[in-house]
Amino acid sequence: MKLVLWVLALFAAATAIVLTAYYNTGSVLFTVPPYKVELAFNTFILILLLAFILFYALLRALSGLSGLRNRKVERLTRSGLKAFFETRYDRAVALSEKAARLADKPTIKALNAVVGARSAHQQRNYALRDRLLTVAREQVPAGRSLALIAQAELLLDEGRPGDALAALQSLYSTGGLQSTAVLLLELKARQMAGNWDAVLELTKVLANRSAVDRTLIDELRFRAHLENIRKNAKDIASLRKYWGSLSCREKLDGKLAVAAARALISLGDNATAQKIIENGLDVRPYPELVTLYADCKSGVVSWQIQRAESWLTKYPNNAGLLLTLGRLCTYGELWGKAQSYLEASLSIEPGYPVHLALAQLFERLGKQEAASEHYRKGLDFALKRIGTA
Repeated sequence: MKLVLWVLALFAAATAIVLTAYYNTGSVLFTVPPYKVELAFNTFILILLLAFILFYALLRALSGLSGLRNRKVERLTRSGLKAFFETRYDRAVALSEKAARLADKPTIKALNAVVGARSAHQQRNYALRDRLLTVAREQVPAGRSLALIAQAELLLDEGRPGDALAALQSLYSTGGLQSTAVLLLELKARQMAGNWDAVLELTKVLANRSAVDRTLIDELRFRAHLENIRKNAKDIASLRKYWGSLSCREKLDGKLAVAAARALISLGDNATAQKIIENGLDVRPYPELVTLYADCKSGVVSWQIQRAESWLTKYPNNAGLLLTLGRLCTYGELWGKAQSYLEASLSIEPGYPVHLALAQLFERLGKQEAASEHYRKGLDFALKRIGTA
């Protein structure tokens, strides 16, 4: 039915045009001094119609060419991505570069440039990588973020945390809330650069992001605190101040307490170190803290023995704690108690440290034969450990 209506409409239009042209005797005059051109109105209409048809045909031809070009870019993009994920980086670079040159849309141009840059990076062709990243970054605003994130990631992989941070700062200058992935990139860069204060600040932000592993964040915070303790280990005031800034939970971490106590002992502040160790051992018998307590001689050994004996009540048959008590009693010249504690430790866990402690005790008591025997046994343990290392 529609076809019939179209045929009738076209027939009517053709009839109307023929009748109009037959009875139309008008003309059109064009004046371009000093020239004049006069055309019959029908001729003018015919020329106008032909011009329109030619213009329309030209537009269709251009549209067809544009469509062919877009389809070619799309095909190159797909092939480049496929080659990249197949780790065929030579092919990925060639296809992506070509697609980036042909693409009209900034997003497609930037995407292909970044794929090419990542492929070039895998080939260690850093000059080509940087050139393609520049191409991507120039596609404002579509490619800027894409290029800067890729640049930061690739520079980190190259071992250039400072330059990676500069790229991230350029990204941050655009404003807005940054994604978790971007913050994790910065966190990695700060770690590599050894900026542990910045690491701590970032972990505070990331702790509120649901996509982040809290265990990983806690590990990074403790690592940052450990590095900062080491950094401040040359100045008592700085170290005390930093330790005071930690939370109660962080102060009870065994590794942090050991690092702080050792640093303080080396600086001569045994009293503060002793307090740190005692607070830690009140919670749990961290082995390194137990051992370090005997090295922390603040001058009041009777108090230390009393505290150690209270922990022994909580943690009976703890070989390390018995060894520490034996060493403290030796220091306090409580020879009988020292021997008793050391022999009890030896019966639970024989090893080089307890044999050495007994050898030193017997040496101070003038029992050279017993001292030599323990020195020999201690040496045997040490040699076995070296042999199995």
